[in-house]
Amino acid sequence: MQFVPVMLCFFAMGFVDLVGTASNYVQKDLGLSDSQANVFPSLVFFWFLIFSVPTGILMNRIGRKKTVLISLAITAVSLVVPIFGDGYYTMLIAFSMLGIGNAVMQTSLNPLVSNLISPDRLASTLTFGQFVKAIASFLAPIIAAWGATTYLPTFGLGWRALFVIYAVICVFSVSALAATPIREEKADRASGVLECLRLLGRPFILLCFIGIMCHVGIDVGTNTTAPKIIMERLNLPLEDAGFATSVYFIFRTAGCFIGAFLLRTISPKLFFGISVVMMLVAMAMLAVCDSLGAIYVALGLVGFGNSNVFSIIFSQALTAAPQEKNEVSGLMIMGLFGGTIFPLAMGFAADAIGQVGAVAVMAAGVAYLIFYTLKIKRI
Repeated sequence: MQFVPVMLCFFAMGFVDLVGTASNYVQKDLGLSDSQANVFPSLVFFWFLIFSVPTGILMNRIGRKKTVLISLAITAVSLVVPIFGDGYYTMLIAFSMLGIGNAVMQTSLNPLVSNLISPDRLASTLTFGQFVKAIASFLAPIIAAWGATTYLPTFGLGWRALFVIYAVICVFSVSALAATPIREEKADRASGVLECLRLLGRPFILLCFIGIMCHVGIDVGTNTTAPKIIMERLNLPLEDAGFATSVYFIFRTAGCFIGAFLLRTISPKLFFGISVVMMLVAMAMLAVCDSLGAIYVALGLVGFGNSNVFSIIFSQALTAAPQEKNEVSGLMIMGLFGGTIFPLAMGFAADAIGQVGAVAVMAAGVAYLIFYTLKIKRI
């Protein structure tokens, strides 16, 4: 009974990935450049830097379940805002609230799962949660395209009908989790911001933190850039090129589902190494390929390869500091700030030399993950 409402929360967690699709539609509607449009996904993930560590402290005071409920409420409000318009500042407000809600949710939901599962199965369970999250992610561009092109009534919202549908699901998630009893382990002490940040002084925790930054940078970067690569090289309209994002998330979803089972039988280090090699091949293909089929293959490889990176790194960090799960969770989710740094760098690189510049920025993140593979510990 506890597992289903928690997985429904993972689905709501996936709403943050609509930012890539939404930013492309806002860019088209408002005539923005790549660097201007990439401000939207960057803004979403900026709030992870601000709210992740304080959320870890908040969990020590009010518990993980209550913190997740707060995050769901913030997310629901963020999804309602775009219903009233798609102006530049309206979307800035909506994406900011979406980022705040998701920062609080990711910080609190992942350690909440650790109350329901044994440490040796934590990586596979978090991966299954990422599978559920990925379903929401790959549905976003499909629903947005449906809203933009359907002849059915969408009350003048067009692609923004996506926000209405996800808002309703988010409200349902709040109700389901609120009605579910979950016994939590109590914190031994109340921690402060400096105590949390001091954990970065541990070399392995710092490696995990940077690894999370690279993972989410590649994820958000691919989500945002995939349609632009196709539009640049094949001159397709956004409504057609936007399917590239769905291709990425379809393979990412499949990777999460398969990984949830494989991580129970093979070592995380081997699985992680194979995943990173797949992403390296994908980056090389995205840099040079100019046919639709080859680009789709590359997106499939990076989607599958990047699908389990977060779960493995996060579980490695939690098991490295079992007495400080809330604090470590806050730090790891703060690493999602990489979703701010990468799109900004990719936007400027794309404006300068085209989308190959954006791919080069993501390739740098893949290079770090190759290094991190050598440091993964046996649980």
